[in-house]
Amino acid sequence: MLTSGVPQTRRHAANRVRLLSIYNRLFARFGPQRWWPAETACETIVGAVLTQNTAWRNVEKAIANLRARNLLDLLALHHVADADLAAAIRPSGFFNLKTRRLKALVSWIVCRHGGSLERMFSEETATLREELLAVEGIGPETADSILLYAGQMPVFVIDAYTRRIFRRHGFIDEADNYNAIQQIMMKHLPLDAAMFNEYHALIVRTAKDYCKKRDPDCDACPLSTLPRWL
Repeated sequence: MLTSGVPQTRRHAANRVRLLSIYNRLFARFGPQRWWPAETACETIVGAVLTQNTAWRNVEKAIANLRARNLLDLLALHHVADADLAAAIRPSGFFNLKTRRLKALVSWIVCRHGGSLERMFSEETATLREELLAVEGIGPETADSILLYAGQMPVFVIDAYTRRIFRRHGFIDEADNYNAIQQIMMKHLPLDAAMFNEYHALIVRTAKDYCKKRDPDCDACPLSTLPRWL
């Protein structure tokens, strides 16, 4: 993260103000995003795995297939044949790989927590996060999406959109990794799962509408006049 000679306490307060200012600007422009779009926590967890390396519209097709086959249930997913699961989630891409990852995650939930999401999410956040990261194919973004969106735990999700916006505005360095960026958010904001949910969804909306990978529309962006980080 970019820093200066400003005393630590003053810098912390200024950065908190800036992060809240970003949130307020984006919320004023876009309003509530109502993300994650899922009917159950199980569906959210499945979506968190399927959305790896693909667009959400492809995940929606896979989710619809799973719903039609009555597979949006932990025990059903645990017992379904790999080939049948792969066929259902084919629209999400990398379907064989995602079948293994989804099976590994569901198997862990069933074996470790008796198939109970309530029991799983009753664990301490840090402990559960470490356990999720130990499951095959579950990286930080997927684990944190599960914690925040399915478990309503106060963990900020960092994705490519977050990195793009914050780097372009000089808030983070190119070399800052996932954990470093996440700490910026969680250190300077209230630990509020609902706010983290909305904040991340607003970042995604901003990146898609304005802060695009190519040909960004900076003039129309609600963050166009945002001061740089201290």
